[in-house]
Amino acid sequence: MILLGAVLLIAGLVFGIPLLNTVGVILLVVGVVLALIGSTGRAVGGRRHYY
Repeated sequence: MILLGAVLLIAGLVFGIPLLNTVGVILLVVGVVLALIGSTGRAVGGRRHYY
């Protein structure tokens, strides 16, 4: 999810599409939050790891 967010953010900056920037930032933030919560060893949403 972090990688997809980064790709969308870069594509939005290159092509000048603000919607891609917004979606990219949201996916990046959600991916980082899920990675941090998952690294603490707590299950999130019934899953121990998010890949």
